[in-house]
Amino acid sequence: MASESLPSQQPATADADAPIVEQKSGLLSGRKRRDAAEALLAYALLFPALLIIFVFGIFPLGFSIYESTLTGLNKIVGRYTGLDNYVKAIGNLAYVLAFWIAAVFIYLAFRRIQDAIKLGREREEQTLYWVPAAIASGTAIALAARFVFTLLPHMLRIPEQIPRGQELTPELFRQLLGEAWRMPDVQSALWAMLIVGVIAIALIVLTNRLVPHQTHWGDYLSNFMQSTLFIIGAAALGYLAFTEVQKAYTLALETGESPTIWTELIVISAGAVLLILSYLLWRGADQAQSTTRMLLRIGGALALAIGAWVFIAELPAAIAAGNDDWWESLLNTVYFAMFTIPLQFGISLAMASILFMNLRGQSTFRVIYFLPYIAPLVGTAAAFRIIFSARANAPINSLLTSIGLQPLSWLNEPTGIFQMMLGKSVDLPIWLAGPSLALFTIVLYNVWAYVGFDIVIFLAGLGNIPNELYEAASIDGSGRWQQFRHITLPMLSPTIYFLMLLAVIGTFKAFNHIYVLREGAALGTTDTASVLIFQTFNRDTRYGYASALAILLLIIVTVLTVINNKVGERRVFYG
Repeated sequence: MASESLPSQQPATADADAPIVEQKSGLLSGRKRRDAAEALLAYALLFPALLIIFVFGIFPLGFSIYESTLTGLNKIVGRYTGLDNYVKAIGNLAYVLAFWIAAVFIYLAFRRIQDAIKLGREREEQTLYWVPAAIASGTAIALAARFVFTLLPHMLRIPEQIPRGQELTPELFRQLLGEAWRMPDVQSALWAMLIVGVIAIALIVLTNRLVPHQTHWGDYLSNFMQSTLFIIGAAALGYLAFTEVQKAYTLALETGESPTIWTELIVISAGAVLLILSYLLWRGADQAQSTTRMLLRIGGALALAIGAWVFIAELPAAIAAGNDDWWESLLNTVYFAMFTIPLQFGISLAMASILFMNLRGQSTFRVIYFLPYIAPLVGTAAAFRIIFSARANAPINSLLTSIGLQPLSWLNEPTGIFQMMLGKSVDLPIWLAGPSLALFTIVLYNVWAYVGFDIVIFLAGLGNIPNELYEAASIDGSGRWQQFRHITLPMLSPTIYFLMLLAVIGTFKAFNHIYVLREGAALGTTDTASVLIFQTFNRDTRYGYASALAILLLIIVTVLTVINNKVGERRVFYG
């Protein structure tokens, strides 16, 4: 009986070692069904965050760009004015900026295309099949943005359409909203978006069937779609800039003025190109294979830099046509950043190095230094305003008087600190006089408020440096300074890069404490770019012009962030 049962059990043993084949159920197998369910769950969890980012981040930015093309006092939906708000702020430099942003968009589009092709070669997959679907998807997204900003003005004008004296009821609002949706331009934008969106979905499904077994098809679609959006943005911005330049050129001819728009645009752009080429030559000098080639590269870089300086000499004339208040606020912002960041970093790194030692009560000191950062900015700024008051019996002035010095006006003083040091015998230009004493006082407050945060981050960075490096350096005879220079600073470079990024963005966007500490007697020398934008929006109710200034500040912060990232790529040591 036992011998008869053995043959029947042998096939079962063989089947146990064989791979398990999942049975298909419907359209998807068990594994694919689980993967699809996990993907749907992940997207469901990500959707609320994506919605919040769009509503409170992406849409306000897009609306600011739209608003910056409108003009009018106390009007959200004003008269379309193109680039006039930007021209009022920075003169003909606005046209140069528009063309250069369009050129950057084209560069980014080609970079995305190169990335997609490179990924396909590495994975040995075909990527160009996804180009039609990506073009349709990118066009659909652009048409969706067009639909939103076609419908939005009609919706914002609903309060103006209510008859005077009539109450806004839900029924009336729905009626006016329906009329806004039925406007011909809104309907055409809606149908264009829907038709191209359906075509995009159909092309994605069709390409997935024609090119099966591509697990990374989303990467190719995303890269090509981004390149499509960049090209559409470049074409729209380039067309807008060209038409605006032509309009300004024609207007100058009609009024009998000398039209210098195209000359300034071409000359300044040529100078910028030469400056970029000079930088590329200079950066590649250390990679030259011989001393002669290195010297030739350095010489060529210097020659191109001189040529760029000659061409960019047209820049002051273009700047002079802009708004003086904007340029002064930008100068104040640069002063604020230039004096805040070095002081803040130097003090915080020194204090962090001291607190990192085995000192008694170091935890208490850490809490004390961190308290100003977590305290309410408005409250501490108000206290700082009393301490640095211009009154002779104010705390700081009383201290100066007690040691035989003259009291100062502090927050009321509009004179630059370098001008105050040299006295009235030397008259310095405004850009060389330095920040006013009032602005420098605000710098001191900013350092006091944020140095505790930097100390905590520096302490975390110091804690990640292995002690073995210091021990080995001590055995080799290195002193404290050599260890700090060759071990501490390189190992802290990621921390310094992170704090530098936050400091640059934070100083250019700072508003709360500056607004609390500013005084009218300082004659606007404490009005940074963010304060001027708020004043233009809140006091002057020039919404379009304020939006244009905000976009200009965003561009400046973005450029500084990109430069910081480029420097960080070569300077930051990650171990």
